[in-house]
Amino acid sequence: MAGQQFQYDDSGNTFFYFLTSFVGLIVIPATYYLWPRDQNAEQLRLKSLRRVHGRCLWYRLRLTKSQQSIIPSLKKAALLFGWAVFLLLAYKVSKLDREYQEYNPYEVLNLDPGATTSEIKKQYHLLSKKFHPDKGGDEAAFMMITKAYAALTNEQTKKNWELYGDPDGPRATNFGIALPAWIVDQKNSMLVLLVYGLAFMVILPVVVGTWWYRSIRYSGDQILINTTQLFMHFMYKTPNMNMKRLAMVLTAAFEFDPRSNKEATIRPTDNIEVPQLIRELGNINVKKKEPPFCYPYSLKARVLVLSHLSRMDVSDDLEEDQRFAVRKSPALLQEMVNVGCQLTMMANSRGGFHAPRLVSIENCMKLTQMIVQGLQETKSPLLQLPHFEEEHLRYCYKVRSLQDLVSLKDSERRSMLRFLGEEKYDEVIAVLSSFPHIAMETKLQVLDDEDSNNITAGSIVTVTVTLTRKKMAAVFEKEQDSTAPTIPGEEGANTEEAADASKAKAKVWQNKSKGTKKTDALAASKEEEEEGSDKGSESDEGEANKDSPSERDEESDKQSDKQSDTEADEIAGDDEEEWEALQQSIQRRERALLETKSKVTHPVYSLYYPEEKQEWWWLYIADRRDQALVSMPYHLEVHEAKAVLDNHP
Repeated sequence: MAGQQFQYDDSGNTFFYFLTSFVGLIVIPATYYLWPRDQNAEQLRLKSLRRVHGRCLWYRLRLTKSQQSIIPSLKKAALLFGWAVFLLLAYKVSKLDREYQEYNPYEVLNLDPGATTSEIKKQYHLLSKKFHPDKGGDEAAFMMITKAYAALTNEQTKKNWELYGDPDGPRATNFGIALPAWIVDQKNSMLVLLVYGLAFMVILPVVVGTWWYRSIRYSGDQILINTTQLFMHFMYKTPNMNMKRLAMVLTAAFEFDPRSNKEATIRPTDNIEVPQLIRELGNINVKKKEPPFCYPYSLKARVLVLSHLSRMDVSDDLEEDQRFAVRKSPALLQEMVNVGCQLTMMANSRGGFHAPRLVSIENCMKLTQMIVQGLQETKSPLLQLPHFEEEHLRYCYKVRSLQDLVSLKDSERRSMLRFLGEEKYDEVIAVLSSFPHIAMETKLQVLDDEDSNNITAGSIVTVTVTLTRKKMAAVFEKEQDSTAPTIPGEEGANTEEAADASKAKAKVWQNKSKGTKKTDALAASKEEEEEGSDKGSESDEGEANKDSPSERDEESDKQSDKQSDTEADEIAGDDEEEWEALQQSIQRRERALLETKSKVTHPVYSLYYPEEKQEWWWLYIADRRDQALVSMPYHLEVHEAKAVLDNHP
């Protein structure tokens, strides 16, 4: 049996195959994921948003960043260099001579396959005279010719060639290792061991350890685990959290601590500038000694967030830190909502402690709106619009909300906003027209019941909420007594109307006392119907006594058969409809689990937010009387089409 031989690549040819494959495995995926997207498409998108969002801070920062950033150019240069190396290696490989070729004696003798013995002998004699060493020919070529002639004329040699591909019979299989021989040379052993030790004992453990240390510090939403535990402690400690307390808990997050997050900074000038802002802001509980609210990083973050809500001017250094704190706040507030929901679920399932009040969770949503808009809760929502200042509100004393402004006729609105020029007025109308108008429809069903619309105590109710989004421009010319639009303060993040509208229906199964009364009334009506049907059957039987017993039996059999057939058809039809509705609901939930949540919905108009904020909505069912959540909030996007959500309380 043939043996096996392993040998390193002395010539260095096979190493190029390995190197080409290695470079290709890096360059091709890197190009797909890292190649900069079409800058022209982004510029066109920004140009389309200029008329509405041109005055927004994030828009101006985006234009400046796109003009100054050289990162896309560096990415392109690195990827192009990688492709140049890959193509060079591929060209080098294509020019390498094949060391292992299939042996064919006909090719050696320059004959066609199937040549006769006489043709083989004739060609052999001609080539022998030409390449014989005694006549000045090539000895190696002569040996190959002789071997090929033997392979075609000698029976045993020909058999070996046909069976094993070699006239000499089976030979050892050679395996080439795609590494140059100098790697295993004894002279280079220390250098090779040093490189291997550095790669596998230093670099690899450091990389894996750094990744593992980071992964155990952050949650799936890239929030520090310590921050989540901090939020859980204070929401458990303070179930009823007002806005001032909420701002303190928010700014105590470890994301603002330089020891936990390298993006956060503490500057030497903070000892001078932060106290000045504190004096301008007034009472912000500076003297409170409860940790971590008294720590310098927490106090600085609180001052920066509150000064952002007051739209105060700060220095350049503090402005950079303020933008960092403002960018981090929405994600942290969303984490607080998640923590509140977890505590609510724990309180409902285990008991033993008070769940966070509904007002605490809704304050988190409201504070998100306030931070994105850079506006305090007590200020007029008209200050969200461009060119509106505090002194302009006296012209709009009749308008308390954006809904009131939209519901006015154009002539009345133009007269009220006469302090604006034509150009500024058109810009205000364009911004107002881009705001969302949400229509909501709710449907309550008990899918596994015969009568899906009959809701009783203890039923598992499926609430299907359909949200339809349109632009505010569609409702501009409507009178105030027409259908009022639903518009958020910032981005539609908090659908309180949705919660209020569905709250009353939720009480059908949430409030046990009312559910019991309705159930008792329903049972009484059923009993009355049963009594009436019994009386009717007795009177029918009295009249039927006049007929003969046989006729009465035949008629009763016919009626019972018809009635049973009708009832069977009705039940079958109801079951089919119920089954189809249940399957559609299951399919919608499966699609929702499989689909990836999009990060782009509709840009929010925000004058003072440093990043482009996308529009999201909170959808939940709440009991206002008990100040409790009935269903967990869903953070969802609403496009121009309908968004359907199933909830199983």
